[in-house]
Amino acid sequence: MHLSDIKFDCRHFRTGIPCKPNKEFDAECPSCTHYDPIKKRLLIIKLGALGDVIRTTPLLQKFKSEHEGLHITWLTLSPAILPQDSIDQIYRWDETSLYILRNTKFDIAINLDKDVEACMLLSEVSAETKYGFSWEDGHIAAATPNAVHKLITGFFDGRSKENTKSYLEEIFEICHFEFGMEDYEINLNKDLAAKWRERLKAMAGDKKIVGLNTGCGPRWKTRLWSEAQWEALATQLKENGYFPVFLGGQLEDEKNARMSKNTGEHYPGHFSLEEFISLTDSCDIIVTQVSMMMHIATALKKKLVLCNTIFNKYEFELYNRGVLVEPTTGCECYFGNSCVRNHACMLDITPEQLLSAVKSLDA
Repeated sequence: MHLSDIKFDCRHFRTGIPCKPNKEFDAECPSCTHYDPIKKRLLIIKLGALGDVIRTTPLLQKFKSEHEGLHITWLTLSPAILPQDSIDQIYRWDETSLYILRNTKFDIAINLDKDVEACMLLSEVSAETKYGFSWEDGHIAAATPNAVHKLITGFFDGRSKENTKSYLEEIFEICHFEFGMEDYEINLNKDLAAKWRERLKAMAGDKKIVGLNTGCGPRWKTRLWSEAQWEALATQLKENGYFPVFLGGQLEDEKNARMSKNTGEHYPGHFSLEEFISLTDSCDIIVTQVSMMMHIATALKKKLVLCNTIFNKYEFELYNRGVLVEPTTGCECYFGNSCVRNHACMLDITPEQLLSAVKSLDA
């Protein structure tokens, strides 16, 4: 065999080591029946936060449908959240990854982050076509005119408030596509999810399991609901034949344990991201503020009650599986981390409103 016989363009090729067909079937080039030629290479730069990474995954399905033989590389700060089976190569942002990407030729490169380092990287990588946000003359720039709208709405609150496009409509437009309700994708441990489902169903019986995500992260604390309201909702859900479960991360652990003790409703504890996703998959309905949980639940195709105050409601795509609940008193704290009122508008959303929303999804 000669080097000229090696199929370097095969999707299964691994630099310097045997490929999967060789390990499993002793297959060798050039007679291998598993040969899968790469015809185009796509780079997606979407670093974080976790929720933003998840809600960018609908692009995977669209690009695959438009480009035969597509090889997908994704650069992120959160590799564990991405669907491993849908992406050929996932890189975490570090010096080695940046060196590799700067020395790889792509057909298409996309950057959907406005961070300086991400924009600079798009300007540096070699790609025939570039979409999204780049770097020119010492500042952020649009790689094509289709990205201008998203830049302008990011620069000025007034423009952002006027926007009626969802995030998905915007990023599909940036990539010169039209959004067609392509689904989110996520990395789900199905075996772990099955164990959680069995455990919770044993406790809930025939009752619908309603996950109450009580946290929202520290960035915009105006999204937080009070413990008394979460406790009231959990009690009302139980009284109406549901099985409520308090959910959250390490930041919510003490609070959730306290509310579980006060109400007698279940709190399983806080876990790794992989296990948290599996636990969420065991729920029938999720109640949450705008947070990472919103995107996890959407990716898992869960029915969703979404509480919103400080964000543009048109931003969210609920795929006809969700109900958006906002305070009837309105909100003046657009993207704000402190409330301009003496009484936070999030507290004007009542447990009765959320119970009604849950019931509407269960009808």
